[in-house]
Amino acid sequence: MSNFRLSAQLAGHEADVRDVYFPSPDLVLSASRDHTVRAWSRTPASPPAFEPHIVTQGSEFINSLTCLPPSSAFPKGLVISAGTDAIIDVRSVAAGPSDNAERLLIGHAQNVCALAIVPGLKSIVSGSWDSTARIWNIESWEVEAVLEGHEGAVWDVLPLSETLVITGCADKNIRVFDIGKAVAGQVQPRSTIYTPDVVRALCQVPKGHPSGADIASASNDGVIRLWKLSGQQVGELRGHESFIYSLASLPSGELVSSGEDRTVRIWRGSECIQTITHPAISVWSVAANSSNGDIVSGASDGVIRVFSRDGARVASPETQALFDESVKSSSIPQQQVGGINKEKLPGPEFLKTKSGTKEGQVQMIKEDNGSVTAHQWSMGQQQWINVGTVVDAVGSTGRKVEYNGQSYDYVFDVAIEEGQPSLKLPYNLSENPYARAQKFIDDNELSQNFLDQVAQFIVSNTEGATIGQPSEASSGPDPYGTESRYRPGGETSGPKVLPLRDYLDITGAKYEPMFKKILSVNSAIVAAGRKDISLNPSSQNALNTLKQTLESNNPVTDELTISLVVMMCTQWDYSDRVAPLDLLRCIAISPATAKFRSSGETSPVQIAISAALEGVPDGSQPNENCTMMALRTIANLFKSAEGRKLVAQPSETSAAVSFIGRVVGSRGQPAIGPFNRNILLALTTVAINYAVLASKQLGSISTDNQIRLASSLALVLQKQTDPEVIYRALAAVGTLIPVIGKAAPEARSLSSSIKSAKDRISEDRVQAIANECLSLLT
Repeated sequence: MSNFRLSAQLAGHEADVRDVYFPSPDLVLSASRDHTVRAWSRTPASPPAFEPHIVTQGSEFINSLTCLPPSSAFPKGLVISAGTDAIIDVRSVAAGPSDNAERLLIGHAQNVCALAIVPGLKSIVSGSWDSTARIWNIESWEVEAVLEGHEGAVWDVLPLSETLVITGCADKNIRVFDIGKAVAGQVQPRSTIYTPDVVRALCQVPKGHPSGADIASASNDGVIRLWKLSGQQVGELRGHESFIYSLASLPSGELVSSGEDRTVRIWRGSECIQTITHPAISVWSVAANSSNGDIVSGASDGVIRVFSRDGARVASPETQALFDESVKSSSIPQQQVGGINKEKLPGPEFLKTKSGTKEGQVQMIKEDNGSVTAHQWSMGQQQWINVGTVVDAVGSTGRKVEYNGQSYDYVFDVAIEEGQPSLKLPYNLSENPYARAQKFIDDNELSQNFLDQVAQFIVSNTEGATIGQPSEASSGPDPYGTESRYRPGGETSGPKVLPLRDYLDITGAKYEPMFKKILSVNSAIVAAGRKDISLNPSSQNALNTLKQTLESNNPVTDELTISLVVMMCTQWDYSDRVAPLDLLRCIAISPATAKFRSSGETSPVQIAISAALEGVPDGSQPNENCTMMALRTIANLFKSAEGRKLVAQPSETSAAVSFIGRVVGSRGQPAIGPFNRNILLALTTVAINYAVLASKQLGSISTDNQIRLASSLALVLQKQTDPEVIYRALAAVGTLIPVIGKAAPEARSLSSSIKSAKDRISEDRVQAIANECLSLLT
């Protein structure tokens, strides 16, 4: 199949084009930060040309749009758009900026960043920074349901059927909703897929795709992940070098993506087969036309570009040459490409004598005049394409500026309100402007509505410097506590990692929503007249004191407060236990919790396990979030000496190891959340802690429990694909092997599982620790 080539360039917007839609071969829709939505109608000319008219003229950034097809009532169809004013605007494609909207949909509290039509054309779905997605009935234009459970901005929405809607969220989760099961206008997720990074885009994977995936997600880490709706990850597409903002499916069965590395990429199966570099900082959006297979992109330079594989729709040679020249003449800051030793770079003759090995491969060339140019290999054209000149720092003086003891490329004075003092905004060219803008907003307690403006200010005042990969710290706190995950590969100067010697915990928490949920459940319990398990005013006061204690990072010492948490975990209805169990794992690090025993002399280990497994409704599996919180509770008990004394008791160890076996599905049991990343991270953290205990205190863990734990870890190594989960499982196994004894049959049987994981995960740290585990068995 031939490569995509430029078909048309549509210029008219005065700011970033944030979203594009391609409903028919003769119509392109675009939404921009210049406050407009424009409709571009194709003319009969050849090569193709498009004439624009402004459909919507607002007063705020417009960031998302979709379109209802023509009908008898609206022969041209309806454009639906939204942005930072949080109002969804519905109007005819033929409307003009002075016309009134057909409808204005009000309900979201913050920027609406995603819109889509639900199959069947009876409703639309919207996603917002207010942490909700909403279903709107097209006949009444009222909210039918609110999709809840998100803990961050809902960056994308993907309706798969009239009742099935998928959301991608800044809290790193993909959620699956059955909107037919709304209760009082609210829908909780049917299931959750846990991902390693912020989910920015979703698309349906075409049927017949080699991976067998149902959906694809794209993230800030530059990776496209392929998923079954069950939560199983079945593939990864790697090639992008920064944030990915948009995904779409092509009628050919391929996928197309765009992002902040200036590129649109075409993916066939698991391979990138074409890279289209743009002369812009970001390619915000890409869309495909389902009829002719053409694609359209919207970028930060305000230009919309149409690309086609059909020679009849390809732009004139002059237009293509101008586009190629604009890419070639663009500047690439050195921060984006990393350290370069000019003296070791090949000269221009390299481009004539050497071929690339894969699509999108970048080669730096030292030109005869001493400059450095970047060239990208095109598999389709079998040649190197010049994609820009590497510069030290576009718009920078080259001198660092000191601010609060750190060096930055820039320190701006930003005036947010007239008459108020300016605020300092430090920025390095290697940072993502949105991550820095978000930190600026958080540091100065500003409205989230300023995010786009601050980011655009940074872009404008660095004169278009293209940004590089964000630092890990810039992505914000991880709401699931994995920011302190074990990374031994980066913490040791030598190659030897095993055996591990430190206990791990998972303590990061968001207390406000946790306690809010508990009080909400309690209100329902009170309304139902169940005074025996409700929180009276004194209990609520005790909870408020506990919240202040946790927020101050102080240990919990009051036994009555601990007993209150335990009561909620064990006596509240099973469906209401997640928040209390979350609270239990937070207080598990305190010595007083480890010493606590319920009226039946039940320990915190057994309390957590029974809360997760007992009371499950008939015909249902145990709740995945309850299971995760129970595992985290056990892991956190290792934090204190009293907790380690508790978990080392034979009865407690047996209970914890049995629980691990139950979760992974040993002995023929169904696994709980078999591909739930958070469950698996918590589980392997508990396994590491027990392995460390067994290694440091020989004889503390019975041989039987050692072997049972190793068997459960073997199942993880055989089935999982997440690198962090595999790494932790290998770390636990490698610490256990010397304790069990390398000659023991049970230890030697681990070899095949270790090799299986090694063959499946190519990350250097996984390869290194797998080799170390195997060396322990020789």
